[in-house]
Amino acid sequence: MKPLHLAAASLALVLALPSSAQPAAPTPPAAHDWPSNWNTPTEPFRIIDNIYYVGTEGLGSYLFVTPEGHILLDGALPESAPLIEANIQKLGFKLSDIKYLLNSHAHFDHSGGLAQLKKDTGATLIASERDQSALEGGFYLGNEDEGATVPKVKVDRAIQDGYQLKLGGRTLTAHLTPGHSRGCTSWGFEAKDGGKTHPGLVFCSATIAANRLVERPQYEGIVGDYRSTFEKAARLKVDVFLAPHPEFFDLSGKRVKLAAGARPNPFIDPAGYQGLIARLKAAFEVGLKEQRDAAAAKAVKAKGK
Repeated sequence: MKPLHLAAASLALVLALPSSAQPAAPTPPAAHDWPSNWNTPTEPFRIIDNIYYVGTEGLGSYLFVTPEGHILLDGALPESAPLIEANIQKLGFKLSDIKYLLNSHAHFDHSGGLAQLKKDTGATLIASERDQSALEGGFYLGNEDEGATVPKVKVDRAIQDGYQLKLGGRTLTAHLTPGHSRGCTSWGFEAKDGGKTHPGLVFCSATIAANRLVERPQYEGIVGDYRSTFEKAARLKVDVFLAPHPEFFDLSGKRVKLAAGARPNPFIDPAGYQGLIARLKAAFEVGLKEQRDAAAAKAVKAKGK
């Protein structure tokens, strides 16, 4: 399977429907020719409540701070671990106070740094049991024959849909939203702002990327998983909308507004969340049709030989 090199496509291009423009390559491109901003340092900042952005310019990583220790979600690229650690320390937090590592999904640009982060923090790694084999094998599910592409990492606690992690008054809820990966997990939370409590979500993803949907599907049941995810995601009440790819929710634009003192907090964006889900659903159906049409054309060509 050839990796896609279009993971840095802008959200506008991603949601313009062609599946070929959707982000997140399944395996690391040769010679590290992924988008440069994926491993470009950026200043960490407080998003809302006790939730902080500690990722790179192009890949999200989130720190949930509590009086009893902290929770870190996603590890970006293998090369990104030192940048994430530096951001955490720049905010004044200790790596040793991170008690749990979470993962949204087992793709190299979100799980690559987990092994180093786990080693340096001593934290417990929690991830979906449906992505466990990929994380521990260092491969992209459905392409195991290509071998390990990222550092392997031991999952300490393999979880299912609905699992709740509670620490220091903070609860993070695992919403299984499979398709993009078999164990794609969107993490729900609550955030206080201006005397109000808002439901939030770090939405995993639902782009096709380079997933095979028709011929030798990436994994059994993948099409049904995508469609179930779109239905489930649309039902969730989400005010504070975050994601592993910052362009999904215009992190840069909202960050500027936040720094300028915009009220209410610009990361409170329920319409942006629902709009993304609707457009991703439309993009999926177009991409599925493209793959079915290509498979049918290939069958006709083979029959004519």
